[in-house]
Amino acid sequence: MAKFQASDLAKYIDHTNLKPEATPDDIKRLCKEAMTYGFYAVCVNPVFVSQCAEWLTGSGVKLCTVVGFPLGAVLTEVKTRETELACQQGASEIDMVLPIGLLKAKLYSTVESDIQSVVKVAAANNALVKVILETALLSEAEKVMACELAKSAGAAFVKTSTGFAKTGATAEDVQLMRKAVGEQLGVKASGGIKTYADALTMIEAGASRLGTSSSVAIMEEMQRKAL
Repeated sequence: MAKFQASDLAKYIDHTNLKPEATPDDIKRLCKEAMTYGFYAVCVNPVFVSQCAEWLTGSGVKLCTVVGFPLGAVLTEVKTRETELACQQGASEIDMVLPIGLLKAKLYSTVESDIQSVVKVAAANNALVKVILETALLSEAEKVMACELAKSAGAAFVKTSTGFAKTGATAEDVQLMRKAVGEQLGVKASGGIKTYADALTMIEAGASRLGTSSSVAIMEEMQRKAL
């Protein structure tokens, strides 16, 4: 990975609002903030994808949405249809939750097939897939296996968390995931990243993308420290 420069921080960030109570006005504000600060992407629930595609037109900010969120326990056919619709409406990045219970039951071929099915639909629409592991619910061995399955299935990233579990990203998990996927895949740290120090810790641990709803506060803190 290239050496991190503070001036590049905005390009690591998926500016996120996945709250169930988020309104269209909240999401419009998210898009405006992403354009103002030059964040890499916004990450929103599927119901807002078509609106975000309009608001972000010509901005260079990517549009990311979630699939099988937040439990990962819907049918693969539902995930693939969600992916297809999201891509048709303008999403270019898909953060999918793998079937956590099936992973824990060691049904590895089923988990890989689930991921691969979403990757195939996304790829046909020029979109990439990040696989959410929900690390708070997994053992170390399960985290490594999930990374290996995501890699084998053709995903572009592995991602720590939905933000809805008991804990989010940890530096230890990011380091473990980076070691598991090498430099071939991205690692997205998400969940509980609230400060500039948190962001730096995750990047130093090996994260190549950060999912956070505290993006503006993090950028403002970085700018204050630069004075």
